[in-house]
Amino acid sequence: MGFSTDNLVGIVLALLSSGFIGASFIIKKKGLRRAAAVSGVRAGVGGYSYLLEPLWWLGMITMIVGEVANFVAYAFAPAVLVTPLGALSIIISAVLAHFILKERLHKLGILGCVMCIAGSVIIVIHAPQERPITSVQEIWSMATQPAFLLYVGSVIVLVFILAFHFAPRDGHTNVLVFTGICSLMGSLSVMSVKALGTSLKLTFEGNNQLIYPETWFFMLVVATCVITQMNYLNKALDTFNTAVVSPIYYVMFTTLTILASVIMFKDWDGQSGGSIISEICGFVVVLSGTILLHATKDFERSSSFRGISYAPSSPSLSARLCGGNGELLKLDEEDVPSSEEIRLR
Repeated sequence: MGFSTDNLVGIVLALLSSGFIGASFIIKKKGLRRAAAVSGVRAGVGGYSYLLEPLWWLGMITMIVGEVANFVAYAFAPAVLVTPLGALSIIISAVLAHFILKERLHKLGILGCVMCIAGSVIIVIHAPQERPITSVQEIWSMATQPAFLLYVGSVIVLVFILAFHFAPRDGHTNVLVFTGICSLMGSLSVMSVKALGTSLKLTFEGNNQLIYPETWFFMLVVATCVITQMNYLNKALDTFNTAVVSPIYYVMFTTLTILASVIMFKDWDGQSGGSIISEICGFVVVLSGTILLHATKDFERSSSFRGISYAPSSPSLSARLCGGNGELLKLDEEDVPSSEEIRLR
């Protein structure tokens, strides 16, 4: 099917976002190694010399550019399209790490990369068109429709149950508790990010949306959800292996985000059954590739304890995280920075 101009802009921005964020991990890692070589103290054991390293700051700037591109992408394309593309940052960081950091990318890792690319192509080909929106009040009417209010209410109830009942008892033994909270909140944050991004887009086009209280409400929701996500993703990564948390979080976050987008923005309305099934299949392929990549990293980590040569895996999404892929990164003992990052993908 043909692509609208907005969809094409959204795709390009999402791809650029993945490129910048994937590259930022490598640049920062090079900066961390350089700083550790000069000071003799790694970030993973409390060193902060990387804050004086220009290469590390270049990596941070690159990551910020990627996050901004990801934010703007949601203003042009459906979350059903933008969110899964966050997995491409994993591929970029893995490939760059292989050639620049000399971290081996094994055959299963290559297969995971190919699967992520293939799944992303399927999603792009069959993605729904972005629905034209003329005001933030129109988005507000979508956000207050009964079906989406039911979803929001369910998310809030589940978050409270997980946070106050299960987290104190099972949070440190069950990875699904903390990741469940940040995935649920993440789906709401992406909807609010899309609403806020669309409002700003309309404002820059000359249709001022900042005069409406709905715009500021969405901004408040974004801040609340992101803070909650960061808090519980920090807890998850501090408690469990990153190679376990990352794929589980990506699967849950992306699935819930697509569900929320389908309910709120009715992304699949007007699409044929074949296109919807193709999108779901593409999504499953991306998820499988992501899990395979992380499983390969976990295998490498385990191998290092048996004396097998291995290099630390490059950090990956968050939600990007965030994917983002948005993704929040925990300190690697060797060279990951102490500041943690979340990608809202």
